[in-house]
Order: sequence, then structure tokens, then C-alpha cells
Amino acid sequence: MRTSRSAISVFDPDLTDRPAVARQLDFAEYEAEVPTHTHRKGQLILALHGAVTCAADNEIWIVPPNCGVWVPGSVPHSARATANARLSYLFVEPGAANLPEECCTLSISPMIREMVHRLARESADYLPDSHAARIARVTLDELVEMPRERFNLPISSHSKIRSIADALTIEPSDRSTLGEWAQRVAMSERSLARLMIRETGLTFGRWRQQLHLVVALRELASGSTVQTVAAELGYDSVNAFITMFKKALGNTPAQYFAQRRAMLFTVPKRALKE
Repeated sequence: MRTSRSAISVFDPDLTDRPAVARQLDFAEYEAEVPTHTHRKGQLILALHGAVTCAADNEIWIVPPNCGVWVPGSVPHSARATANARLSYLFVEPGAANLPEECCTLSISPMIREMVHRLARESADYLPDSHAARIARVTLDELVEMPRERFNLPISSHSKIRSIADALTIEPSDRSTLGEWAQRVAMSERSLARLMIRETGLTFGRWRQQLHLVVALRELASGSTVQTVAAELGYDSVNAFITMFKKALGNTPAQYFAQRRAMLFTVPKRALKE
């Protein structure tokens, strides 16, 4: 059962100037909602189990297992974790590594995951010439090599796009057409189509499919079945949902999560015990 404690009350990463510090949180002990906040350090959010969605830079980001969302320093961001989420945070001092200047999703290797786990056991004020400092340096060197993955949904700060995003986030099975949404937000269909492309870079159909992918990854990572997720997203059949998922990520949901789980077994046994 979650307490009323907020995750951001546990640790202030800006109290240290070390290149990188890490912490782990089990969200069974904290509020699901992490309110909008900022800090000097950049933040890598890793999902060890379950999933978390982040809002930053007018986009929604999903953090499925074995991936991470990178939020540069001083960027306002918020998050919502699933009930079974267990997360690692890596906070990076500005200029300590050649990491992106914009938010993005990164694929995370087992090596990085385990090194962040190891660094989380160290004091935030480790000595510059210590073993912890060397772990931090290698972790950052490896992190800059990680490829990006597209697990984000552009939502824009425009009030009309935001209202559509809010409504579909709450009720993703809503299959209203672009014309029907245009009526709801008091615009012509053509004007809304142009606005959607200008604000998000996607057509309405592609944007809604990306929203479905984000929701699907979050729910599947939290333990929901493919059948349940397909129904929640309003697909006529499980096969139709699986086809969408495979086109987007190259694998069926079962294959995708099997590959993610298999990555755990590439880590040396000694590292897993630490």
C-alpha cells in the first residue's frame, strides 16, 4: 500500500556536485504521482519493473523495462508510476557527460542497469578518487553510447491539442474521428488537421496510434494481458492490436517483452546478487 510520501521528498540530487549519483525507489512505498519539479542535474529514469510515464517538454514519455528516459537539467517534468514500479534514478551533473540536450528515450544495456544499481549503494558525497567515482565515470561513458527509442507522445502546449490528449489519455478506447474531435474543440476538420501536424509533427491518425503504443507499453509492463490492453484501447480484435504493435516495434507484445526479460540473463550472476 502506498503512503502519502512523494518520491521527490526522499533525495535532493543538487546537494552534491559529484558527476553522477543514483537512487532506487519502490513505488509501493510512494505516491503514484510525482509532481512537476526541476533540478540542476539531468535525470535518467530507469524502470527495473513495472512502468512509469513522464511529462516533459510538451511530450509524454513511457519508460518500459530496460529503457530509460533522459531529462536534461533544469527541464520541468512530472511522472506517474504503475503500482508495481521499481525505478532507478541516475542524476548527472551538467557537463559531466555528452548527453542529449533534449528529452529522449534511451535503450539501456544490462551493464548500465547494474552499474546504476551498484552506484545507488554509494553515498552521494563519494570521494573524487574513490571506487564509486570510477563506477560513475564508466557508467556515463557507456550511457552516451546508448541508442534512442521512440516511446514518446508529443502533446503540445496548445490548449486544443492538450484537451484532446487529456481526453484520450483518460479514455484511449475513444474512436472518434478527426471531424468529431474538431466539433468538440470548435474548429473545422481541416484547421484541426493542420494544427495537429504543426504542433506534434504527426497526422491525427499517427498521433493516436503513438498514444496507443505508449499506453500499451505502460499497461503490459504493469502486468495486464494483451487481451485486456487490446480491449482498453478499443481494438476490434486482439490480432488487430498485435499487428499495430508489431508494425511499431518490430515484434509482437510477447516477443518484445520476452526479449526484454532475456536481457536480464546476460548479466553476470555476481552482479545480480549485488
